[in-house]
Amino acid sequence: MANLSTNEKQLLEKLFNMGSGYVLNFSDRTMSEFFRDDVGIDIYNPQYKYASGSKANYMRGFWQNASDVLVGKSIQKLIEYIENQILLGHLNEIDFSIKIMDRGKQISNKLQGTQPQTNEIREDDFLSKDFRSLDVNMLKLDGTVLTVIQQRIDEIQRCLKINASLSVIFLCGSTMEGILLGIASNNAKDFNIASASPKDKSGKVKQFQDWSLSDFINVARELNFLGEDVKKFSHALRDFRNYIHPYQQLASSFDPDEHTAKICWQVLQAAIVQLSK
Repeated sequence: MANLSTNEKQLLEKLFNMGSGYVLNFSDRTMSEFFRDDVGIDIYNPQYKYASGSKANYMRGFWQNASDVLVGKSIQKLIEYIENQILLGHLNEIDFSIKIMDRGKQISNKLQGTQPQTNEIREDDFLSKDFRSLDVNMLKLDGTVLTVIQQRIDEIQRCLKINASLSVIFLCGSTMEGILLGIASNNAKDFNIASASPKDKSGKVKQFQDWSLSDFINVARELNFLGEDVKKFSHALRDFRNYIHPYQQLASSFDPDEHTAKICWQVLQAAIVQLSK
């Protein structure tokens, strides 16, 4: 059982909008995917079922049965999720008190036994980084693949100039996925033994062609192929496949704008530089 006081639980329930049985803006599917990809657990595991089995009650069951470190990590990732959803326009900043957010971070640090981060990555700082010397050849992938990657980068830049935001997100997401597949193939042993590598129901690591972009990013971050900045700002990029079908885009309430496109482009550029090293 996580070491959470009654007051701390009440604060977290307020922070995560759990009053009506929900958790933030998650559906059953997206909540399952979030805890799988970002926390590394199956939130709908029977051991976490509590009372009615609503999303909020599964969260309460998780708090009751998981370790301090795991619950602390989940709080940290959920707060990062809130911050990114606000940036993407899916949650309203006015609904989330800065004081409650900061208190949630303190609870997370307490449970994980970590000190507060003094070098938190700010969006403005990330977007201000200059990647004009981008060179895809430094990725050391197959030459024919590099040609296609360069063509896509050229097209992304053209789309940015005419504010074709959705096209930018599709191109950045698919290009990132292709690059990471190539990197993973060149470092197969490391990627397959990483703790974040996706497993099938039997516990066997999935084949690379069955990995999602989120899987590749999580493992690349674990192996220090990618920095924390790329992982933190990659949410829209990681979900790019969810927006390809118009009805999926409607279901996600995703309305891409120039700002979101610029973040995705910056994530791709940062990833190329980091992977080249």
